[in-house]
Amino acid sequence: MLGSIRKFSKTIYAKILLGIVVIPFVFWGMGSSFVGGNKNVIVVIDKEKYSVQEFTNFIQKYAPIDQKINANLIDKFLSDFIGEKLIEKEAERFDIKLSDKSLSKIIKGQKEFKRENKFSRIEYEKFLLTNNITAVNFENNLLKHEKKKQLLNLIAGGIAPSEFLISSVYNQMNQKRNIEIINLNDVLKKKLTFAENKIQSYFDTNKDFFKEMYKSVKFLELSPKKLTDNDDFNDLFFKSIDEIDDLIIQGKDLNYFIKKFNLEKAKLFTFNKYGKDKNSNVLEDFPKDLIKSVYDIDDSEPTVLIENKNKYFLIELVKTENIQRNIDNQSVKNEILLKLNENVKRKSLSMIIAKINQDSFKKYDFDKLSKNENVPIKKVRLENLNDYKILKEEIVNQIYMFSEKKIIVVHDINFSENYLIYIDKIENVSMNLDLPDYKKYLNLSKAKIQDDLYNTYNFYLKKRYEIDINQQTLNTVKNYFIY
Repeated sequence: MLGSIRKFSKTIYAKILLGIVVIPFVFWGMGSSFVGGNKNVIVVIDKEKYSVQEFTNFIQKYAPIDQKINANLIDKFLSDFIGEKLIEKEAERFDIKLSDKSLSKIIKGQKEFKRENKFSRIEYEKFLLTNNITAVNFENNLLKHEKKKQLLNLIAGGIAPSEFLISSVYNQMNQKRNIEIINLNDVLKKKLTFAENKIQSYFDTNKDFFKEMYKSVKFLELSPKKLTDNDDFNDLFFKSIDEIDDLIIQGKDLNYFIKKFNLEKAKLFTFNKYGKDKNSNVLEDFPKDLIKSVYDIDDSEPTVLIENKNKYFLIELVKTENIQRNIDNQSVKNEILLKLNENVKRKSLSMIIAKINQDSFKKYDFDKLSKNENVPIKKVRLENLNDYKILKEEIVNQIYMFSEKKIIVVHDINFSENYLIYIDKIENVSMNLDLPDYKKYLNLSKAKIQDDLYNTYNFYLKKRYEIDINQQTLNTVKNYFIY
């Protein structure tokens, strides 16, 4: 069956790896590193070298379209990349295999490939074409996915948590907490007013951060109606798509295709990697999902055919320019104010946290701060870990990590919400084994044990495999993606 399926792969749709068959799983934390050596090697695992190209392909494959790539994110990608390679090595070591027959059964069992509850080769072919992937790549991807599942099951399968652990998980999620809150934004309000010279000084020191790359592209959607005068995604349409792709390889540009297929005039867009024009307005008529694809276009091959969400687009890169934004641009000033705000909040919060860690900030100091700054203490009762009526989820999650009578500083990821919190009282709860959602807490308990086992396995892998990261090459990759 696998051989017959492969006949569907003889088209242009061999460009991406489908995320639906990838299980995110990270074993590895950033480990040892070496400086120098082969600049084309990013990491060496037990003397096996992995190239920069492999790693950059990995980043481009999994990087979120709407997320800015920074140094920390690249470190995480490298951790994920190493974890993937370790899993492959472990699957090989344990001789985990999957026969063609078994893989065939898995493919036939996918609901996306069924028609009238039976496997349909036509549906499978349509799936491959519309998702820009060959049958061979899809099978290999699915094979890795299944091997990974078998390895994880080998490590942590068959777990049966005790009633004590199930009750403990239930209590952790459902205990009630009486807390007292001081809004630190109100405390810091006086420090968050900045003179113009302070803003100008920050801009002068960090001018390069306000240089923005803009891409100008011509853009045209290819629909069946435009190419074949028919609304269906039929063979004639895909043959036209194939022809366009072949002609792009031969160096034909967008104007050539407009004339050949009698297409409408292409639209021109100019935007940065956040999808904003030069006036910082968000583009309305350009698909957000295509912005990253535009930034991947090579200047030497400016015309590309892109498939996205069952739609096809012809895009031609017109020019790339770096523009220095000035301080009279309101968006620049807003960014500076945001950064200055964040710096003040980080510094002030760090000082309070240091005092708490040194055990020199007591409940007396908590009350005194409220009185001296004329900021009221708000009393709140949290009914459970999912009680977000007053505080947002990430704040509540932090509060539930600490014990009774503790003073803590909590904030969201952007430091827009910052609180000093005193956990006054915790009311524990007991679980009734007859509860209808007992199975939910049983599964959560299993997941907790599995996490502990995976962490233990992580330490085992660190000892088993010698892993060296080429720090110079890693820095080069960071510079490539960030600047």
